[in-house]
Amino acid sequence: MARLVVLSEGLKGTSHELTVDSTTVGRVEDNAFQIPDVSVSSHHCEILLKGAEVVVKDLNSTNGTYIDGSKVTEASLKPGQTLRLGQVELQLVVGEGAPAPAPAAAPKAAPSVPGQTVVVQRGVSLSELEKGPVAGFDTANAAFSKKSNQVNRYFLIGGVIIGIAILAVIVFLVLTVK
Repeated sequence: MARLVVLSEGLKGTSHELTVDSTTVGRVEDNAFQIPDVSVSSHHCEILLKGAEVVVKDLNSTNGTYIDGSKVTEASLKPGQTLRLGQVELQLVVGEGAPAPAPAAAPKAAPSVPGQTVVVQRGVSLSELEKGPVAGFDTANAAFSKKSNQVNRYFLIGGVIIGIAILAVIVFLVLTVK
């Protein structure tokens, strides 16, 4: 049986058995495999089982989907390869709890993985994300912070100045006509 195992600290050992043809992976709770990490998109990718092949399909994620360091939109994932979603690294494992051997080109050995799935208490719901910063997530990291929209501010200031100028012209015309 194939499963995805998280390698990154903080979530290390968390895994998900790939038992259905399509598994969604993302930060929010409506995904089949929820990864509560700020660098993972709400609906980051989809894992498809096509016979013996495991295919990863990116769902227009913000921080990208990578297999062994190469950005992919849709690609086959082999046992032992590293799948990175945002800043979270996972590995495809096959068999009864033992990680698959790392590919010959891989510079690091496959990590040991606990024999059972670790349950993550609760992730982030969409309504919590819409309210603003979520407790427990480091929002100080500039790579994932909300960007300010300077264009709207300049547009508003320009509109106010033009409005005042038009109003001044109208007042001038009304006073000079009398």
